[in-house]
Amino acid sequence: MSKRDYYEVLGVDRGADGAELKKAYRKLALESHPDRNPDDPDAENRFKQISEAYAVLSDPEKRARYDRFGHQGVGAGPGPGDFGDLGGFTDLFNDLFGDIFGGGAAGFGGRARGQGRAQRGADLRYNLQIDLDEVLVGSEASIKIPKMRPCETCSGSGAAEGSSPVTCERCRGMGQIAFQQGFFRVNRPCDVCGGAGETISDPCGDCRGSGRIEGQQTIAVRVPAGVDDGARLRLVGEGEAGIAGGPPGDLYIVISVRAHPLFERDGRDLHCEVPIAFVQAALGAEIEAPSLEGRVEVQVPEGTQSGRILRLKGKGLPPLQPRLDAAQLERMRGDIYVRIFVEVPTRLTDRQRELLEEFAEESGTEISPVTKGFLDKLRDLFE
Repeated sequence: MSKRDYYEVLGVDRGADGAELKKAYRKLALESHPDRNPDDPDAENRFKQISEAYAVLSDPEKRARYDRFGHQGVGAGPGPGDFGDLGGFTDLFNDLFGDIFGGGAAGFGGRARGQGRAQRGADLRYNLQIDLDEVLVGSEASIKIPKMRPCETCSGSGAAEGSSPVTCERCRGMGQIAFQQGFFRVNRPCDVCGGAGETISDPCGDCRGSGRIEGQQTIAVRVPAGVDDGARLRLVGEGEAGIAGGPPGDLYIVISVRAHPLFERDGRDLHCEVPIAFVQAALGAEIEAPSLEGRVEVQVPEGTQSGRILRLKGKGLPPLQPRLDAAQLERMRGDIYVRIFVEVPTRLTDRQRELLEEFAEESGTEISPVTKGFLDKLRDLFE
């Protein structure tokens, strides 16, 4: 049976450059790899054809001979398991192998060593709730974390006293076993040691060979001023202990700021609503407004309308800048915005009603600027 044209196999034009060849090979090889098509008996042959075509066309010298003499110019092509010195093709194959199996290949005939039994511990998450006033000045919290801790009996090795891990006999410490997969060899983790390269014949009685035990630890957490709701604080090395003496994971503190009964937060600014009597709004008055540090005197101008915003400069929250000192943070604080709500009395005494009626009579047909503006817009809309 005659061989298919290599350009046709890869689905590229004869003038395709190296990048186009590589892209085409990568796509087709991933689609046709035998391990991805276990129920397709032709997958291995297609994969061989694709690999053979790329091995020739990716080599400038071989490609030149192929373009001139066809398949005769490059012989019968590489045989199973024998690609000679293919340079960039081997590099691409190893990259492709990683995409198929989720890890790096050992190369053709190469060997990958196990990483040892030591494994990094898992990261942990702790949800910490704080109040808004703690955002203003920062705070310290003492939290208890249940987690895996290093076994004190075996010092994290997993082996009983007087013993130590030994080299795995099946993989001879390599952590991987080679299998013949079609025309090339595949290295997979050892089924005895799980890729560690070592086994424990006499495990520690307390941790049963894992090198760690369940425990609880109290940790002091410093929450910086200005922290946002949902922020994460990372405590390096405060996660779970590693396996067999591996490094510990990290602890992530997720901040949750409790809702405040008076304030709504907007970055560094705070917003609140303060009710006042309609007499105070009409005549003007000095009122008390809230802040995170106590009450603040605020001057309400004469004739203040409901909904007016009064700004209390520098009474808001500081920015999240842990490196700044207290004086710098104070200068960068946000503001408090007080929204005035004019409250109309719902119950009047006879005397109050009499006075209001006198006020209405005295006012006559006088229209306030706000009312006049509204009536003008209403007239423009419907006339």
